[in-house]
Amino acid sequence: MRHLLFSALAVSLALALPAQGRAAGFAACVDGLKRAAGKAGIRQSVVREALGIAEPDARVLRLSTVQPERRIPIWDYLAFVVDDQRVREGKAAMRKHGATLRRAEKRYGVNRHVIAAIWGVETDYGKTAGRNFLPHALATLTCRGGRREAFWRRELLAALRIVNARDLPLAKLYGSWAGAFGQTQFMPTTYRRLAVDFDGDGRKDLVSSVPDALGSAANYLRRAGWRTGQPRLIEVRVPGGYRGPEGRKRKAALDSWASRGLERTDGRRLGGKLRAGLLRPAGPDGPAFLTFRNFDALYAYNHAETYALAVAHLADRLAGRGPFRAAWPTDDPGLSRLERRRLQELLIAGGYDPGEPDGKIGPKSRAAIREAEKNLGLPVTGRAARRLYRALGGR
Repeated sequence: MRHLLFSALAVSLALALPAQGRAAGFAACVDGLKRAAGKAGIRQSVVREALGIAEPDARVLRLSTVQPERRIPIWDYLAFVVDDQRVREGKAAMRKHGATLRRAEKRYGVNRHVIAAIWGVETDYGKTAGRNFLPHALATLTCRGGRREAFWRRELLAALRIVNARDLPLAKLYGSWAGAFGQTQFMPTTYRRLAVDFDGDGRKDLVSSVPDALGSAANYLRRAGWRTGQPRLIEVRVPGGYRGPEGRKRKAALDSWASRGLERTDGRRLGGKLRAGLLRPAGPDGPAFLTFRNFDALYAYNHAETYALAVAHLADRLAGRGPFRAAWPTDDPGLSRLERRRLQELLIAGGYDPGEPDGKIGPKSRAAIREAEKNLGLPVTGRAARRLYRALGGR
């Protein structure tokens, strides 16, 4: 659930230490974690199996490094996060699990399309929950040191407590490099606070139980301040030359926004006492939204406005609504996941090496994209976007 960023310098310094000294320091740190787990009442059998690790997880250290090149424009992000495939598969998932979603909506007061959208954005409806063994990942992050050490230590002990309580076996503790796991991606401390047994089997299993995962996501949003029956956001037009308040937190009544010249893009009247903030994620030339308290609840799930916007938009699409009415300020839009995979195939056919054509744009794909852009005389961006896609023959 938490996509956290960390200093590249800290990782570089850690990896620069002599290997022998680094291993000894890591082993001593892990021994300390084992003792802390024992003092916390965690069974020794769980501790031994979870923390039988001799060295840091290099992959986790690499993924925790800040990579500015991966900060993509919002229109690229939404193009693959809220693509037609995710909408289509989400509607199918809602039909399959409709009874569970309706029950969660009734119990927690959270719109069922929003619950499904969280599930879709977090793990593609349970298909991509992560492949990092959490005890090793969290021990690596803890023993790296730095200002987040206490945070990672708490998450590690919380993960072990989940196993100790027999909610999950260690074999199911796989997730993101940063510790989020399960079909709706809870951090271990959040899991212990807010996960619910929604299928009635006596365990809270967000990994294998779809009802537990969906019920827990709904419980999270309710606890984050979700207000039943209220909107998440509405798309609006902002008058040219607008100089008024802006930002998710700078809320005013809808009547006040209407008095400033804002209008709904769907033609309905803008007005009322509900309070909302004006969000223009791409600046004055892109789509604009009035965001409500329920948008803030979505923000609390991942602490990113782009994430909250993606979930809100996917929920609208799952409910049968269309794309945003205003265009993003670009002449080179992003690609869906299917188009990204096709772009990689086109790069391979052109003699470039983007790696496995899986639709995931990593360092190797970005390098191949930059090389192709340079050779074709296009602006060198490293983005998986429409201009290069068409130049290589994509349709």
